[in-house]
Amino acid sequence: MSKPSLKKELSKLTKGQLIEHIIDLYDKNSSVKEFYKFYLNPKNEKELVDKYKKLIRKEFNVENPMRSTEKFSVAKRAISDFKNLQPSPESLTDVMLYLPESACELTHRYGDFSEQFYNSTYNNYKAALDFIARHDLLDGLSLWLRFCRGYR
Repeated sequence: MSKPSLKKELSKLTKGQLIEHIIDLYDKNSSVKEFYKFYLNPKNEKELVDKYKKLIRKEFNVENPMRSTEKFSVAKRAISDFKNLQPSPESLTDVMLYLPESACELTHRYGDFSEQFYNSTYNNYKAALDFIARHDLLDGLSLWLRFCRGYR
């Protein structure tokens, strides 16, 4: 269904019916629940940043590399899910940069990985830099943006 069609159908509903639909979505869909929790209380953005960074960290488990799965797809999904909540650009940048930082920390501590691992790390870092440039955040982050800071 297209957005205009959806809009047309929703405009036929009463306010009470719309509220019931939203409550139903809220109960059945965890991403809708998380969206509304953040939308109605944006002060918990820092908690959400920490939550999504933990999801990324789990994939690049530096503390216990035997439990590390190194699945970039899972880490990228965490970034995408966080982005869907429409956080501030600064918070999204923090989460986006955490993926290459964690990957670099893992390689720094435990040695070499596959070429694909490094390519994925680079691609995620580049995506974060592109986002930073688009949102004019470069000045505030210039010192932080050394690739794999401290792991040279």
